[in-house]
Amino acid sequence: MIQIIGTRKCKETAKALRACKERAIAFQFVDLAERELSAGEWKSLFTASDPLSLLDSESSYYKKQGYAFREFDAREELVEHPALLKTPILRCKGRVHVGFDLSVLMEWGAQ
Repeated sequence: MIQIIGTRKCKETAKALRACKERAIAFQFVDLAERELSAGEWKSLFTASDPLSLLDSESSYYKKQGYAFREFDAREELVEHPALLKTPILRCKGRVHVGFDLSVLMEWGAQ
C-alpha cells in the first residue's frame, strides 16, 4: 500500500490522490493539517532521503519565517514545522519519493 503524505490544499497531493483513485491503487492518505507524523514515519523519511531534499524552499512558510537567511538543522525544523515539507511525499515499503510522479505511483501500485 502506498502512503501519500500531504495536505488537501496542495494541488500536487490532489493529483496523486486522484491518480490512485482512478487506477484503483491502494493508498493511505496522511493529512498533515489533521495529524502529525509519528517518530517512526519521520525516521523512515530521513533514512530514505536527505532532509534537505524534503524541504520546500518555495513555500510561503519558508519565506515568511526567513529560513533562506538563517542556519538551521533541517531534521529538527521539519519535525517541528511540517509546513516546510515538500508535498506530496509518497512512501511504499521503505522507499520514499518527493513530489507527484505518475510513473512511480504506477510502478509501486503494481507490486
